[in-house]
Amino acid sequence: MLDCQLYGLSAGWHHFTNVLLHAIAVVLLFLALQQMTGALWRSAFVSAVFAVHPLHVESVAWIAERKDVLSAFFFMLTLLAYLHYTRTPSIGRYLTLALVVLLGLMSKPMLVTLPFVLLLLDYWPLGRIEAHRSNTGRQVLHLVLEKIPLIMLSAVSSIVTILAQRGAIGWTEQLPVSERISNAIVTYVVYIRQMFWPAGLAVFYPHPENRLPIWEISLALIVLGGITAAAFVLRKKAPYFVTGWLWYLGMLVPVIGLLQVGWQGHADRYTYLPQIGLYIAVTWAVTDLTRLWRFQRKALGAVAVLIVGALSCRAWLQTSYWRDSETLFTHALAVTSNNDVALNNLGIIFLDKGQLDDAISKLQAAIDLRPENAPAHDNLAKALLKKGQLAEAMVHYRKFLALEPANVEARNTLGTVLIQQGHVRE
Repeated sequence: MLDCQLYGLSAGWHHFTNVLLHAIAVVLLFLALQQMTGALWRSAFVSAVFAVHPLHVESVAWIAERKDVLSAFFFMLTLLAYLHYTRTPSIGRYLTLALVVLLGLMSKPMLVTLPFVLLLLDYWPLGRIEAHRSNTGRQVLHLVLEKIPLIMLSAVSSIVTILAQRGAIGWTEQLPVSERISNAIVTYVVYIRQMFWPAGLAVFYPHPENRLPIWEISLALIVLGGITAAAFVLRKKAPYFVTGWLWYLGMLVPVIGLLQVGWQGHADRYTYLPQIGLYIAVTWAVTDLTRLWRFQRKALGAVAVLIVGALSCRAWLQTSYWRDSETLFTHALAVTSNNDVALNNLGIIFLDKGQLDDAISKLQAAIDLRPENAPAHDNLAKALLKKGQLAEAMVHYRKFLALEPANVEARNTLGTVLIQQGHVRE
């Protein structure tokens, strides 16, 4: 709303605000990591990867995803506010922390996992949990109790979000629990692969439903279980690894697909903050593993420059797909399969352009893939109506209303068509 007051409907300025918020979040992340760990170059590398990773293009380039960059801003402020509080605890500093957390939750409810992330930071790098002490349990309990007000804020945010999104969540609830769990397990590994090899990224990935092979689910489960076991085994020698890994696993829980909004199997934007945990774990691990190298600093510096450069080039390419809707969904169709949503959106684009044959082709293909795709039936009916094929249009209006009986606009249009055909009573 503020953007509209300042800039009107000028898209360029709205994009500028997204980029500005993202840039500020990058700087705040660097400051938080550097102050927590004292590791200047590692903190700089993690922040640089966060700044330019292609997976983050969606969060920054998509104006409607303002909540991502805004929540990132408050997330990073929370890290700094928490560090400030832990150094000299006081009611004033805690209230400041709680206020920033509240603003973050108002920006995007996905931040409900923030108290969990803060508890991980207590273990490493803040060192507020000492694993070798006999009173570790009491330490953890004290730190959990310390975060009760923040947990309560997260709980309220979760309840409000679920109530507000009941309509959008409904489709996912129609899927068997086994399919949701299977997709969640595989998605965790997909995001890791995309972090290391960010190719074939798209604005929309269809939910696989029951199409995931058993071997893929089993392999993903083995990978996740193996990494988790390694993180706990190495927690004393490499405490950063357990913090980073659990940061990744935990922050994704609200959006991993067990309960989600929309039809997507996964989404690039969901990795925006969770993957920072992986960046930290990998960066610190590589530094430790190469600490005996004679030319470690020069070698790692050169590799870091190459990685950031390669990611920047890939992000530039990914950004080019966002220049217009037709390019965006054409690319999504090229790099994914069974993408009825991309087909439907391309159908809408062609319909708006008056390319009725192209629109009908795409929309029919979307329905062939998913007969219960209500928007595709609605849009196909509109395209057929414009082309003068009234009988065919009526078929799809009826199918659309069978799926969405409360849609007044479609009922009105169908009634008008029936009157034109002389079926006044119907």
